[in-house]
Amino acid sequence: MQVSQIELVEFSPNHLEGAVALSRQAGWPHRLEDWAMVLSLSTGIVALDNGRVAGTILVTHYGGAGARINMVIVDKAMRGRGIGRRLMDVALADCKGRECRLVATEEGLPLYTKLGFQETGIIRQHQGIINARAPVEGVTWATAADIAECAAMDRAASGLDRAELIASLADRGSIATLRRKDNIAGFAALRDFGRGEVAGPVVAASAEDAKHLLAFLFAARPGAFLRVDTTETSSLGPWLADQGLAHVGGGITMSKDGPAARHTSPFQTFALASQALG
Repeated sequence: MQVSQIELVEFSPNHLEGAVALSRQAGWPHRLEDWAMVLSLSTGIVALDNGRVAGTILVTHYGGAGARINMVIVDKAMRGRGIGRRLMDVALADCKGRECRLVATEEGLPLYTKLGFQETGIIRQHQGIINARAPVEGVTWATAADIAECAAMDRAASGLDRAELIASLADRGSIATLRRKDNIAGFAALRDFGRGEVAGPVVAASAEDAKHLLAFLFAARPGAFLRVDTTETSSLGPWLADQGLAHVGGGITMSKDGPAARHTSPFQTFALASQALG
């Protein structure tokens, strides 16, 4: 079959089951609910082969300045026919005028490089069964009144307006806050994902604060299967392994048309909401 016979259409909830089938084929752990969450925050395109979902791509917009391309999959039997390039062309047109970020696999790296993306870092995926821990002091579960402050902190760390994402995470899961003198000094989200739960984003001013937030989440989930996607520069890797979360893979962070501005906020993102959402 020629690529010209593949139809590109807007990604709708009706395509979710087909998307789940593709992600299972690719070895991803995403459930229907995980796809639905990303779609609720994004716009997207699917490639249809006689009505069957043969490829997907989503674009998550974070305010007027930034966007993420994610959930890029092409059916293994149909790779090498230019479908991925066609999906990326549509996504990049959707991102026009914004900094565009993504997390690449080694397989996708050549295409993204050809399209002008530049490598910016490494993501390390850790997962496993959480060891039992003692309760952690100084961290509490967030209230509804805290969510706007967490979103502002996330914006300072990421440079992106992700208030809708933070609100969605609070609605679908829980957010823990680190407090000092009645002020929020960091936060970490926890929600159901894949085989268990995922912790992230984790936003704090130091690696020690990030560990304190994660330790609180871990203490609340002894024996649970958890995943944390952290940056290579976070220095959390050895500590996560000690908690029972082995390094099992990751990805390459990339950016296109990004700003030259230097990061000046005291807050950093130590773990991602997911590799798709950043």
